[in-house]
Amino acid sequence: MKKVAFYTLGCKLNYSETSSISRMFEDRGYAKVDFTDSPDIFIINTCSVTENADKKCKKIVKEAKKISPESFVTIIGCYAQLKPKEISEIPGVDAVLGAAEKFRLFDHLDDFTKGGVFASEIKEAKAYNSSYSISDRTRTFLKVQDGCNYGCSFCTIPLARGKSRSDSIENVVEQAKEIAKTDVKEVVLTGVNIGDFGIQEGRRKEKFIDLVKALDEVDGIERFRISSIEPNLLSNEVIEFVAQSKRFVPHFHIPLQSGSDTILKKMNRRYLSDLYQSRVDKIKTLMPDCCIGVDVIVGFPGETEEEFLKTYNFLNELDISYLHVFTYSERPNTKAVNMAEIVDQGERNKRSKMLRSLSEKKRRFFYEQQLNKTYQVLFEEDVENGVMHGFTENYVRVSAKYDPILINEIKEVTLLSINDKGHVDVVEPEETLIHH
Repeated sequence: MKKVAFYTLGCKLNYSETSSISRMFEDRGYAKVDFTDSPDIFIINTCSVTENADKKCKKIVKEAKKISPESFVTIIGCYAQLKPKEISEIPGVDAVLGAAEKFRLFDHLDDFTKGGVFASEIKEAKAYNSSYSISDRTRTFLKVQDGCNYGCSFCTIPLARGKSRSDSIENVVEQAKEIAKTDVKEVVLTGVNIGDFGIQEGRRKEKFIDLVKALDEVDGIERFRISSIEPNLLSNEVIEFVAQSKRFVPHFHIPLQSGSDTILKKMNRRYLSDLYQSRVDKIKTLMPDCCIGVDVIVGFPGETEEEFLKTYNFLNELDISYLHVFTYSERPNTKAVNMAEIVDQGERNKRSKMLRSLSEKKRRFFYEQQLNKTYQVLFEEDVENGVMHGFTENYVRVSAKYDPILINEIKEVTLLSINDKGHVDVVEPEETLIHH
């Protein structure tokens, strides 16, 4: 029995796909093992959102060969589609598979003794491959959509994943019912642009709101969480449905990228700051305790100090809960790479630091607003120094004294205080879970 190990870089979507590919190996009699357990085969699923992700890929290949010098190393994922020849020249890499090939590893590589580069042009990535993660984490990532038809000037994802395409509502519901037969309590819907759900065979057949409504009726899953969704696709109808839903939790992650309309236009985003503001206002009117996360990019070409301060002040005044801050990095074959008014790297880093500091303040303020309220916490297998962690439905990270019986259980707790790690200590109605 050959041993295979997996390593995933990047987004939730990559995790869902790695998990599905790992089950393909197990179905064929391979033993899935840890990265350090001298595997015969390594499958490395890559990301290429930033330059740093490319460097990570090279480092992981080097580590794999150190652990198992005779192993067969296969690279898949976004980086593999964008730069197959470059990856194939990394010492230790045996095979590279692009977007159209990664779910057909066995067709191309057979018994994993003879490698090669299998990466057709991205226009060939037309098929939709269903995926979901299972047994990897407390939460399951369920892929509902792939690819993107948006042409954001900084982004390589359409070049790496192809055009927008989706599963059908019927198939997604069936997968959710399969997941419901396991002990999974929470499912996170994921995709490249999930609000664009519904395109099949090149034309729109279904809508995201109808998917959400159908999943809300699936018994056996306690929670559904919507991952990142574009503000122009997060309709009032979706917000209103989540506000009264049985299973969809009050948590949205909505990319902003910039609070400057000038920069948003240069980025080719499909909204301006006033629409974003209206989405946040709508959410907070219907769900005052809803958690709202925001993606933001600093240092985009043309982002003067004045434009950056527009972003900073916009976010500072916005009723949001945390930020994911990305420092702009030039990516080949994007429109932005040829733009003038390049921002100095030191200035990019300074702005990134300012927004990360703002994020900490926003998160703490949001947590403070939740204290002395009662929530349902899903406890995870995340234990450190006798303390375990979990998340409320509105994404407050809590700490509790380790108790094995609580892992993967949903428990009603009262949020007590914010500890020195920035998490929230909790009190169970009947007993104290953690003491300080």
